[in-house]
Amino acid sequence: MGQLCGRCIQLLRDFMAFVQRMSSNLVQGIKECLTLISKCSCLKQNSSKARQLYKPILQPHERVTAQEFLQHIETGFEMSPLGKDPLEALRTLAFSENPGLQQSAALYYLHMSQHINVPLPVEHLEPFYALLRSADLEVQQMSSLSLVNFLLEGNIDKELVVQMGLLEPILDLLESEDPTVQCNSCACTMILAVSESNREAIGAARGVTPLLSLANSYDPRVQQNAVGAILNLTQSEKIQHVLCKEGALPVLTLLLESPDSEVQYYSCATLSNVAANVQHHEAMLRPGNRFLLRTLISLLSSSVDKVSSQACVCLRNLATSADIQAEMVAEDVLPKLCSLLASGSEDVRHASIALLWILSQHPHNQDTLACVKLLQSLGMLLSAHKTDPVIVGHTACIIKNLSLSKNRQRIIESPCVEGLLQTMLSTDTQEDSLHYVTSCLAELAKQEGAMLCMVQWMDEPLTKCLVRLAGQVEHTEPSFQAASIIQHLIGHEKMMLLLKSHTREIQAYLKNFLTHQEIRFQQLGISTFCRLREDPEFSLAFRKSQMAKLLEQVRQQTEETQELLRAAICHEDS
Repeated sequence: MGQLCGRCIQLLRDFMAFVQRMSSNLVQGIKECLTLISKCSCLKQNSSKARQLYKPILQPHERVTAQEFLQHIETGFEMSPLGKDPLEALRTLAFSENPGLQQSAALYYLHMSQHINVPLPVEHLEPFYALLRSADLEVQQMSSLSLVNFLLEGNIDKELVVQMGLLEPILDLLESEDPTVQCNSCACTMILAVSESNREAIGAARGVTPLLSLANSYDPRVQQNAVGAILNLTQSEKIQHVLCKEGALPVLTLLLESPDSEVQYYSCATLSNVAANVQHHEAMLRPGNRFLLRTLISLLSSSVDKVSSQACVCLRNLATSADIQAEMVAEDVLPKLCSLLASGSEDVRHASIALLWILSQHPHNQDTLACVKLLQSLGMLLSAHKTDPVIVGHTACIIKNLSLSKNRQRIIESPCVEGLLQTMLSTDTQEDSLHYVTSCLAELAKQEGAMLCMVQWMDEPLTKCLVRLAGQVEHTEPSFQAASIIQHLIGHEKMMLLLKSHTREIQAYLKNFLTHQEIRFQQLGISTFCRLREDPEFSLAFRKSQMAKLLEQVRQQTEETQELLRAAICHEDS
């Protein structure tokens, strides 16, 4: 616990002196104060907004409490700042009608919020209701700031704040005319909205509308916290509907062009949450008005990583139809995405590769995407991040999609094939990305040009890796795809030489394939056996391992199955 500095001690001593002379000077002070206020032109201009024009007389018990409280601060603050005695004093001061006493309580809480490192007892939340409801601006400022501090440090339970009835005064402060109070109340709301139950409470209390109004504030602090609160609230689908109904989409779209990168990020992330719900797409992308789409694409060039990353996420969520995808490609999104793939930020790379994967799924885009620049970028990405499962998996899927285009020859001429082969050596068998890599390579191996390219890059480590993967039948897809790659590469002399040093392992996985329950494994095993048997060394090895006997068993089982099928068909015909 920190120690009061000399300035704070002097302030408290001044306050004690003020309390001591309050009785004699109070009436005269009130008269002078009222006289000065009554002559001010502000009352004549707008009498409806006049504040309370008196300072209540200090009650005897309040004077005693203030003196005891000050003595406690000077002597016992470090010992028991959260004890029973200071709590009773704080209650008295907080619920007093005297602004000076309320300021003392608010200042005490502010000091605690900056130095305390333990949870605040629930009893200490009670005075906050009176402090937040205070008509004194300084009390509002200090009490709302201390509440923000407690929440940020995790010293107050977020749900408990709402349960204790503090949400209503917090939301009321959103309509304050003071920017500091607005800023603090927005910050409180933003932190509270992290909780699902609190989001529902804020929505039920109609807290969305004032936040949306403050999102247009000219004060950057207020605007940041207001949009940040809206962002957290959009994790609720119900509040998403409320926002759309309240006209939030145009406001958030315009905020994407804010000079403040934090506001850009919060508004972009908010739109991403809304875009995750397909039913809002029509409102977000009205026909003839693609301002949002163009603005998001322009944000891909932002120098702030989290802004460009979030723009990718929002575009990905919006790219659910072929028409929207085509518009993105037509808006020249590709060069920007190529630049993002080389970003030093992992989040940016992940977001951009995920968006490219979505765009590559539509056949209409595949010819455009299969350009030399993108394929070079993908190859370099695989080389630099071969152990990143997100990069590897998405890149493999993109290359597989683009291999169906008329520009597939460009894939063969790019570093993509080598990159995919090398990732197999670095990818763990448990990773889903390995399935995508082997599936992509198996698809490429069906094409003569790609197959020759793969043979060119094959060496002992890669051959050993393929054979090992083929033998791990418990990992169904990588096993099948690795064996499929081997089967397509068998006809080349270089590959046969490499495979001969793994004859025993190959026989082992072929036996597993021939007895596998899935017919595709049996068929792949038989076709691989037939091609390898053309080589004298493999043929001899197969005879010694009684592979022929195993094939005969498979044949008998197949004939029995055929007989049963013929009988079943004849019975149906009759």
